[in-house]
Amino acid sequence: MPDRLSAIDASYLYLEDAATPMHVGGVAVFRKPKAGFDHARLVKLIEQRLPLVPRYRQRVAEVPGHLARPVWVDDPGFDVNYHVRRSALPRPGSDEQLHDLVARLMARPLDHTRPLWEAYLVEGLADGHAALITKTHLALVDGIRTIDFGQVILEPHPQADDQPDDEPWEPRRLPGPARLVLDAVTETVQRPREVVENVRAAVGDALATTQKVAGVLGTVVSAIGIAARPAQASPLNAPVGRARRYAVATAGLDDLRDVRARHGGTVNDVVLTVVAGALRSWLLSRGLQLTASSTVRALVPLAVRDSDGSVPGMLGNQVTPQLVDLPVGEPSPFVRLHHISHALRPHNDSVRSVAASALLRVGGFAPPTLHSLGARAAASFSQRIFNVVVTNVPGPQAPLYLGTARMTRMVPAMPLTRNQALAIGVTSYDGGVYFGLTGDRTAMADVDVLARMLEESVEELLTTVRA
Repeated sequence: MPDRLSAIDASYLYLEDAATPMHVGGVAVFRKPKAGFDHARLVKLIEQRLPLVPRYRQRVAEVPGHLARPVWVDDPGFDVNYHVRRSALPRPGSDEQLHDLVARLMARPLDHTRPLWEAYLVEGLADGHAALITKTHLALVDGIRTIDFGQVILEPHPQADDQPDDEPWEPRRLPGPARLVLDAVTETVQRPREVVENVRAAVGDALATTQKVAGVLGTVVSAIGIAARPAQASPLNAPVGRARRYAVATAGLDDLRDVRARHGGTVNDVVLTVVAGALRSWLLSRGLQLTASSTVRALVPLAVRDSDGSVPGMLGNQVTPQLVDLPVGEPSPFVRLHHISHALRPHNDSVRSVAASALLRVGGFAPPTLHSLGARAAASFSQRIFNVVVTNVPGPQAPLYLGTARMTRMVPAMPLTRNQALAIGVTSYDGGVYFGLTGDRTAMADVDVLARMLEESVEELLTTVRA
């Protein structure tokens, strides 16, 4: 039987356009070892690990007439050097130059005629550092059959080059148009309605596609804590163009833990309070009038246990979307924390809730996969019921290595959907907390200002902790 895309996977291809490419990115910065780490070594390492994620050598094949959803097929022309590219900044490259490059790369859609991922080794950073920028399509990473390859190329200890595979990879023969049609007819003969749905979605019926996504995920708004009412009007909901801006804010994980210890809640509650404080300052800087009832509604994908009660592992990861009204009209940071902790308490007390300590036991470097799952959940919602996406995934608190190169920080780069001008991804790693802000270049021209306000919001929370 063909390896057919699920309805939800196919929907991310149908919903994508030039202004809203459906891929998640990551920016990892490494300290180069004395022996060096160049493009050739990176290509070799990735090539050696590709057998662990076979989907990364497959591309999408459309069925003639759109009689069924597309299928995954081996790419007979797969060229790892096409996907693993090399770039450089003028020495000594600054963080601002790196973020400008990230914004340009994230704005470019992936080529649907090839496997849906790219990686860029960026050299020329200050202090002998290099960066790895990755792009992975939402259709590729589902947490069940396929994970982000960051989980298989990063190790807890420096690793010498792997031994080459004894048997070179041989792609399976491509199915011809007749075979694709025959398989589609065979599968849909008992489900004739699905043929109509596939054709409608493929020709751009966004409503049909969105309904299919919502049906697959079972994302009923009333079931996640907030009635199905529109979010408050916000400059965060604006038409999205093709260009992006990208900015990064950092915090100390121990500082956020100190706030939690002093005022209660979880570290995730503290992170959302930091975001709420920064958005409050940003809205005021734009001249908006805030009242006590002013909120910004965040869509916050949260990890949950599998249906059998086990903690998510490398595969079978699950997230559930939660809508949280961030109280940006509240001037006190600690009252904001109380409100957010109260809103999230039903989830935190749920038997399906997964604590950060449990996520840290997930094999490999799980944050990229879980950020992808969070973006998938966000893409299924109407942008009328939320203003901003905030994904927060705890990462390991010990160093990781790409070969022999030590990773010093890892920052997510989340995609934007229609009328969503800002997305925030948060990852903790080795004592640091990293906020990656992806914004539309026109609507969020001041995204770097918001990044600074995030760091100021952390300091605001720490005022009484340090007293």
